[in-house]
Amino acid sequence: MQAFEKQIIRSANFFNLRPSDFLTKILSGNILGMLGGSPTSPTNLNPFTGFSSTPAFQMKKITFCACYVLPALLTLGALARKPNVIVIMADDLGYGDLGCYGAKPKNLKTPHIDRLAREGLKFTSGYCSASTCTPTRYSFLTGTYAFRGKNTGIAPPSSPLIIPEETYTLPDLLKQAGYKTAVVGKWHLGLGAQGVGPLWNDKLKPGPREIGFDYNFLLPTTNDRVPQVYVENHRVLNLDPKDPLWVGMKKPSEDHPTGITHRDTLKMDWTHGHNSTIHNGISRIGFYTGGHAARFRDEDLADKWVEKSKEWIGRNKDQPFFLFFASHDLHVPRIPHERFRGTSALSYRGDVIVQLDWCVGEIVKCLKKEGLEKDTMIVFCSDNGPVGDDGYADEALEKMGDHRAAGPYSGGKYSIFEGGTRTPFITYWPGTIKAGVSDRMVCTIDLAGSLAGHLGVELPEDACLDSLDVMDALLGKPSAKGRPHLIQQDNGRGGNYGYRVGNWKLQRHDSMKTNNFQVNKLLGSQRGQKVPRYALFNLSEDPTEKNNLADKRPKVFERMKAELQKFLDEGRSR
Repeated sequence: MQAFEKQIIRSANFFNLRPSDFLTKILSGNILGMLGGSPTSPTNLNPFTGFSSTPAFQMKKITFCACYVLPALLTLGALARKPNVIVIMADDLGYGDLGCYGAKPKNLKTPHIDRLAREGLKFTSGYCSASTCTPTRYSFLTGTYAFRGKNTGIAPPSSPLIIPEETYTLPDLLKQAGYKTAVVGKWHLGLGAQGVGPLWNDKLKPGPREIGFDYNFLLPTTNDRVPQVYVENHRVLNLDPKDPLWVGMKKPSEDHPTGITHRDTLKMDWTHGHNSTIHNGISRIGFYTGGHAARFRDEDLADKWVEKSKEWIGRNKDQPFFLFFASHDLHVPRIPHERFRGTSALSYRGDVIVQLDWCVGEIVKCLKKEGLEKDTMIVFCSDNGPVGDDGYADEALEKMGDHRAAGPYSGGKYSIFEGGTRTPFITYWPGTIKAGVSDRMVCTIDLAGSLAGHLGVELPEDACLDSLDVMDALLGKPSAKGRPHLIQQDNGRGGNYGYRVGNWKLQRHDSMKTNNFQVNKLLGSQRGQKVPRYALFNLSEDPTEKNNLADKRPKVFERMKAELQKFLDEGRSR
């Protein structure tokens, strides 16, 4: 039991009240009235309680205030600052993909997310830590840059859990603060033990519940990878033991249909790499058989995750909760529900952004219905920047037109250019966060350090090694400072880093190559573009990172190189 709960129960017992009634009376001021006495009463008794107003009792009142009421009031103050927390993490959403960040209404409309930005705090320097999904999610949950860990690049279909069970995580610290915790949506951090991986027909553990989550309802990988099943807690949902699930990277039989052998049957063709097992008329990465009763339709993913999120919020509304809502909408294959098809001018990619916006609206609507909107802090973000061509012929490039998915920035998913990690970032907490726009630098990796500071949880010295406390910036306090520096990474295999301090940005490409520099071009034609190992840019004058100032500003260049190397060598930046 938490210390403040014991204090409240002890104080309530003093007055022979239930704890809930005691809290009500404190909030209304009646507890202090109960102790106040009534000097004009002929019986020298307080008419509310019958307590004596004699000097002896007044001394008891003072003692009680010091020992019981004041600590209870302090803990109530802490309770008042303990919000529910919902992190809505979009997938592959670029800086310019929303109306509030510059998307034109003729291309698509996002009224629900725009409302969060209009009534909350919209960041212009909000980042994820990596330009691909798995490392960003790893960093978000562990508070440590993913490049410091092993096997933290894009996880394959049968990856084991890549976050070690002993790791102190964001949900761990929130549970320590008295929260219930859940993740609903895309996982892509692996399931099962090292050297074993997921046992699809048995218990899928370790997984989210072994690293701090009380509940999970997952897409285990990404939907372009097999299998297309839901995982609820430790089990594949609706799996028939008579039809076991097999997942692998080799074709199970010669006559197994694939995107190559049965290409003419596909309802969405592939452009590269996504041509193995076919499910729902779409070929995927990897192979699987069986589990037919457990398989879902791509079109139903968003509805199911909203449904499960609402159910979980309803079950846990009477105590602080943390919900990680991990959207998949923009990630390929981009298959919106039929009711969203044609709702944008950008074909499938625009339609799924409209669907994502609906999801956000439904979650906010649920909070209002449950009376929780003013008690809940929403953080809206993305796991990486945008990509047009990512493996399927979904008209993303053909219909892009004048839409600038990365906004004014170069690059996108897979790159360390700004467009790869600078994404929409919004905080919303009615009555606490004032409407505005902030240029403070914040990152998804900072949620652990920020919430720990806000909730009074002391982080272990060896945990959350790169998560900084920027809570004042997230709340929009006038004197708040954002993070002073940020390391960006791509998938982590090439040793490519971005390093931003103020308006200065250092690029370090140990691979001497980049990818997806132009979101509106074919991905295959951009693979392996040559770049210098080091380059320096002034983002305030050159947001597209085209004018290398390394030779013109040698002192800044050398300082930035040395600082980045120091953070890499020391294994931490907190």
